Amino acid sequence: MRRIVILALSLVLSAAVAVAQGRAGDFPSQPLRLIIGFPPGSAADITARLVGAVMSDRLGQQVVVESRPGAGSSIAAEFVARAPADGYTLYIGTSSNVTNTAINPNLRFNFVKDLAPVTPLTILPLILAVHPSLGVSSVEELIAVARSKPGELTYASVGPGTTPHLATELFSVRAKIKLVHVPYQGSPPAVTDLLAARVSMMLGVASTIMPHVEAGRLKALASSSAKRSHAAPNVPTMAEAGLPDFEAGVWFGLMVPAGTPRPVIEKLSAAANAALASDDVVAKLRAQTFEPMGGSPEEFARFIARETVKWSAAAEAAGLKN
Repeated sequence: MRRIVILALSLVLSAAVAVAQGRAGDFPSQPLRLIIGFPPGSAADITARLVGAVMSDRLGQQVVVESRPGAGSSIAAEFVARAPADGYTLYIGTSSNVTNTAINPNLRFNFVKDLAPVTPLTILPLILAVHPSLGVSSVEELIAVARSKPGELTYASVGPGTTPHLATELFSVRAKIKLVHVPYQGSPPAVTDLLAARVSMMLGVASTIMPHVEAGRLKALASSSAKRSHAAPNVPTMAEAGLPDFEAGVWFGLMVPAGTPRPVIEKLSAAANAALASDDVVAKLRAQTFEPMGGSPEEFARFIARETVKWSAAAEAAGLKN
């Protein structure tokens, strides 16, 4: 009798695996939704559209980009985390999800457990920019002005808990200055107010900051990358500007709800990596200051783990943990 039960269970499990594999083999049989947590025109949107276009060709189904901004991309992340784990609802995960988790451990979803990594896509350096009316031309001068006016200078971010928010708070701790945080829902409105001098400064992604720097509307003081960015070769790094070991970047990666079948994840990863291997996509990304990444689900998982350790420590140092 026991042998019969074991045989029956084995047959059931084999049938389940066969069904899952069959479904994965037919995947995708309908359009896919690619959810981003920032508004149209943002860095997440640019990454999604450039990579998604090639993925559409590779998968034979349209990848439709959908924006659900707010709460530092947590609204979009939670939406995808609660979606069916069938591979048809994708998410552009971002460093801001990691930093948001670092300061808000009581979110209604678990970024690491509820979402599965597929492929790291792109990364951008952050550029510390100020409005010319502030009258500073270096990080040293900015720190001097901030120290002379504690609590008077303001800085924009793309939302509470995002990488620019946490990175600027870390900057203020390291520089021993007090700044006032003004959060926005994404880069476009934040940069708009910086251009209008409604805020004093911003650590923003190079793709949205540098065009205004080159036009003379903003001043770039430093880059957050470990070495000078190809997008801003004349802008010194934070280390060169006097803050050693200061490194931060905004990255974007493809994710799906946890529990998505492994064959589906591998198919999505192959399509995303094919996009990042395209000379046309790489050229378009670099023209907008992105650096392509690429890699396996396992490599992306290890990358997220390292980022989690780094930003949790930064949040604690800045006194931002809730």
